[in-house]
Amino acid sequence: MPGFFFSHNNMTELNGKEDCKLAEGKVHKKKQKSFGADLKSYLKCMVPHIESGIKTSNSRNVMLSAEEVIQWSQSLEKLLASQSGQGVFREFLKSEFSEENIEFWLACEDYKKTKSDHLHGKAERIYEEFVQSDAIKQINIDYQMRAATAKKAQDPTHTSFDEAQKTVYILMERDSYPRFLKSKSYLNLLNQLQTNVSK
Repeated sequence: MPGFFFSHNNMTELNGKEDCKLAEGKVHKKKQKSFGADLKSYLKCMVPHIESGIKTSNSRNVMLSAEEVIQWSQSLEKLLASQSGQGVFREFLKSEFSEENIEFWLACEDYKKTKSDHLHGKAERIYEEFVQSDAIKQINIDYQMRAATAKKAQDPTHTSFDEAQKTVYILMERDSYPRFLKSKSYLNLLNQLQTNVSK
């Protein structure tokens, strides 16, 4: 995620963009009911022109449509296939203090595309960050799978984390994903985009 830089004169007042502090990751945990408003602000920063519905000439800007957001409700796979979907879902998981699940899943996706000579370093990092028993972002897998994954990570291949990744995916699919679809953050976003289309 790109950083945002401001001159020292603007550090206290960000010209009406104080909500962009979400993009900097400096947000303190807020009450659940304000999450929808925070998500809207976050998306305004991360997805340019979401409200105006105007496509800009800059190809790097992402245009989020009501159609795409509706597709997210078809399956977790479709949600995670969308970069915007990943961002919105990650913010939701942060509100539930379980963002380690999507972070691990994304790290595994990246790991599978890694060149063979870099596998060992990445495997070690993923193991230390998510798998080992005292990991900072420990994922919820049982003892047997943790031990098996540790063994595979010592002599890494592109499939070393597949079983653990599948378990975490199923956990998100059965637990977090249905709650996400019923959440105010998702429903408000969808409603906002549909309203913009009908204007």
